[in-house]
Amino acid sequence: MALIHTITVWTGYLVFTGVAVAFILFFGYFLYIKYVHRKFDHIPGPPRNHFLSGHFSPFLEDTRSGRNVNDTFLKWAAEASGPICRLNFYHAVCLIVTCPEATKEFLMSPKYSKDPYTCKRLSSMFGVRFLGNGLLSTLDHNQWYKQRRIMDPAFSSLYLRGLMGTFNERAERLMEKLEEYSERQTPVQMDKLMNTFTLDVITKVAFGVDLDLFNESDSPFPRAIELCLKGFVHHVRDQQFESKSENKKVVQEIKEAMLLLRDTGATWINERKRAIQNGENVPKDILAQILKSAEENNHDDEEIILDNFVTFFIAGQETTANQLSFAIMELGRHPEILNRLKEEVDEVIGMKQEISYEDLGNLTYLTQVLKETLRLYPTAPGTSRYVPHDTVINGIKIPGGCVVVLLSYVCSRMERFFKDPLTFDPERFNLSAPKPYFCYYPFSLGPRSCIGQNFSQLEAKVALAKLVQRFDFSLVPGQSFEIKDLGTLRPLNGVKCMVKQRDNA
Repeated sequence: MALIHTITVWTGYLVFTGVAVAFILFFGYFLYIKYVHRKFDHIPGPPRNHFLSGHFSPFLEDTRSGRNVNDTFLKWAAEASGPICRLNFYHAVCLIVTCPEATKEFLMSPKYSKDPYTCKRLSSMFGVRFLGNGLLSTLDHNQWYKQRRIMDPAFSSLYLRGLMGTFNERAERLMEKLEEYSERQTPVQMDKLMNTFTLDVITKVAFGVDLDLFNESDSPFPRAIELCLKGFVHHVRDQQFESKSENKKVVQEIKEAMLLLRDTGATWINERKRAIQNGENVPKDILAQILKSAEENNHDDEEIILDNFVTFFIAGQETTANQLSFAIMELGRHPEILNRLKEEVDEVIGMKQEISYEDLGNLTYLTQVLKETLRLYPTAPGTSRYVPHDTVINGIKIPGGCVVVLLSYVCSRMERFFKDPLTFDPERFNLSAPKPYFCYYPFSLGPRSCIGQNFSQLEAKVALAKLVQRFDFSLVPGQSFEIKDLGTLRPLNGVKCMVKQRDNA
């Protein structure tokens, strides 16, 4: 009996102690949240939905319902009626910054690192290494600088000129596929074809592999890329996603998708290494630069090599495909813009099958169309930076220890910067029009801007020029114009068109 009494007493004591500790921790956290509020509440922002979680609930609701969270950011930024909008996520604070001068400072200066939280979530997902310490996700500036310096030659204008033959050849495969749809007079899902095209290009140009994706309808890569992007969105925004039983299957699929890409990379990398060891001629492509980066940094670390492989595999395909899809969608909505584009292409390209680098320089209106597409639909909608020390934006003191979110999507849809911002108007980018001042940055800005932006735009110009040169197209009735948010932006329900060969094709 004495033993039972002792156990009962100690059990009660432990329970009481546990409750007391939990209460003290919660009360301490409550006070810390209060301290954070007092520290940042002089900065304008929408009313908090909850004292503790702040603005997290609507953010989470957008993610779980599939809505475009950038529209919520736009709404909040507009309600703030100023250059900064404060958002509270429990004890963390992030600031949506729309001030051009501040945008210039945060993106152009190397003293502001990328947001550590986002980079960490990009590095690995659900216990599987994703982008690791690759060019996009590494926080270490010296490591990033070494990688970037070695990668730069693969994206130089001289090297890109040499890719025109491949861009043309792969775009011809796309045209052949469109001819089949034209002859059958059946609708074509243009977004899927654009994804196939850009994936066909990046595997050939970056890694020297010909997958013949237009004739291989069951390729696992498009689905794997989509799963990885879906995983990233939920891994960053929804901490409970992995633990929910109903998500077990999709989490496993996401893990398998990441492993597929890394296993594919390992296979292709080992094949390239063997070719080099055997003295074979190998292309001076992106894979060659990835291997050179590892060699010159004295760490033949296969994991970092794979990090960069996966980075270029996804980034080199996803954003260009989505830009082309949105451009086709908007051209289908605006036949007058499409007709003007046809006139320019007919004048510059005529009946030529091989488009030259010089031709692209003369397609000024096509360039305007693509730039306007990225204004309304920046496929990578924004970036973030960590602010370690106190600073001032437009006279407002910004305490250190917060994250600033810089969203080209938000700025590009504000009347403050663009008249009638929701109207698709390529004339905004006429050479004589005022140049947007740090409110348009679809590829980011500064030292950590997208290394592949010129590659992407050359590829997009060749594909769109050939499409307009060869085909008339129109949107199928009932086309949705909503946006799907996978971290990158896509047309929600795709872009479905009827295509017909032009009489002069």
